[in-house]
Amino acid sequence: MSNEMNFPDDENGQVLRQMAEQGDDLSVPREIDFAVIFPTEEAALKFALRLLKNGQKVSFSEYEENDELPWQVLAHPFMVPTHENISGYEDLLAQEAATLDGRSDGWGCEVQS
Repeated sequence: MSNEMNFPDDENGQVLRQMAEQGDDLSVPREIDFAVIFPTEEAALKFALRLLKNGQKVSFSEYEENDELPWQVLAHPFMVPTHENISGYEDLLAQEAATLDGRSDGWGCEVQS
């Protein structure tokens, strides 16, 4: 089976393809960091609290890279980095964040070999 079939042609697929090409064993579960940014500290804290109430590990900090959305929440679920898992979780976060004027700002994880 070719990599083209394994990874859809979108941003998440491209990242996963690069990870696989660099030797990452994508079958190994790991903590993945999903960033969500917000316009106010209050909105970010409300979002973080929602995640905490659902048993998620979270981090909260100021975010200097975006003047309009200067607060960041990182969700740290433990999962296998499949396209379906990452895209699905990212979509859920984006839907929830939108209710507080926040938006997804990407994801990342440690390489597993």
